[in-house]
Amino acid sequence: MSKKTVGFVLGSIFGAAAGVITGILIAPRSGAESRAMAADAMNDAWDSAVDTYERAGEAVGDQVAGFRPSVDAKTDELRAKVDAARERMDQLRDSLSDVVAQTSSQVNEAVNTVTDKVVSMADIAADQASAPAEAVHVEVVEPEKDEA
Repeated sequence: MSKKTVGFVLGSIFGAAAGVITGILIAPRSGAESRAMAADAMNDAWDSAVDTYERAGEAVGDQVAGFRPSVDAKTDELRAKVDAARERMDQLRDSLSDVVAQTSSQVNEAVNTVTDKVVSMADIAADQASAPAEAVHVEVVEPEKDEA
């Protein structure tokens, strides 16, 4: 260490010691009285902090108690809306199931009808294919020319 650092440290130690000695010599009260006063001040500060904590706790409790009914009302309102939405979804699901079943049966009926017609037309075509062809008569008609 340098001489300046050593001098500073020694000066600080001697200064602190001189301050302690001076404080003891010129103190207006004895050590017991000073400790009692410090303890009283700490007890007063502690009591004040406890009172402040209790008042703050009561204020928060009052605010929560005042806020709770509105939260409960909103919660009940939202539950009612969710229940109504679920009921509506169930109704729509049932309605959709009915429509799908009805449409499915209509499609099946239409498919069966078309199938029956195709089969009957195929039978008719097969019958006509085996029958001898009849004579066909084609006539060409010339359009009349208007004289103006």
